[in-house]
Amino acid sequence: MRWLRYTLDGSTRWGQLEGDQIAPGDGDPFAGWTAAAGKIPLSSVKIEVPVVPRTFYCAGKNYAGHIAAVSAAGVYSADVPAEPYVAYRATSALIALDEPILVPQDSRELQYEGELAVVIGSRARRVAEGDALRHVLGYTIYNDVTERGWQRRDITNWRAKNSDTFSPLGPWIVTDPNWSTMETIVRVDGVETGRFRTAEMIFGVAQFIAAISRHVTLHPGDVISMGADGDSPNLRPGQVVEVEITGVGILRNPLAAGTD
Repeated sequence: MRWLRYTLDGSTRWGQLEGDQIAPGDGDPFAGWTAAAGKIPLSSVKIEVPVVPRTFYCAGKNYAGHIAAVSAAGVYSADVPAEPYVAYRATSALIALDEPILVPQDSRELQYEGELAVVIGSRARRVAEGDALRHVLGYTIYNDVTERGWQRRDITNWRAKNSDTFSPLGPWIVTDPNWSTMETIVRVDGVETGRFRTAEMIFGVAQFIAAISRHVTLHPGDVISMGADGDSPNLRPGQVVEVEITGVGILRNPLAAGTD
């Protein structure tokens, strides 16, 4: 099943995506959703960010290749974490499919990080790993846009990863992806620049849910992005970045020059 947030005629609603048609309805997948009559062509709507989380968590240093690549660039140490490394993202930076990533005028090392993002479906507190996935609604795609020069200087990544438009998320939520075949593929201007097996994380989804919920309550609609592998070329205005996760979809965003 694919859940979609969309806007049509000035109204934003949740629907279920069936091929290139949307089954509309009332409510949401967290508190309850009721199907309405008819179908809506996907091409006739504005696709929105699939969820605006109460809290946006993220996994740091969760793929071996990325740790090696970014530490070689002098961003952080090459140490592999002994337990899930949890950080946060600003919801103010969220943008949807096809919305532009604004490149700050003083940016010199803007890069992508294509990531799987987990959407929590039900309240979770002190959850065991074996029960963790029962609290997941589904999965979407996240591009953790990062300014590496700023990241070297910003202890909290407050601007390096949280500047306006640095968090593309979408295009929809898939409830039942095939983990055994899932790959994350990134393209810049249609040319593949990165590919890795999505499931080859150092710590998996269940481990992160268990670690976070031990201390902090996870609420319906919260998001956990699971990290990226490999490295990225430096991006510039005029390019287009696509993050594809097989079985989930493609998150595409152009880059434009910021005005600040």
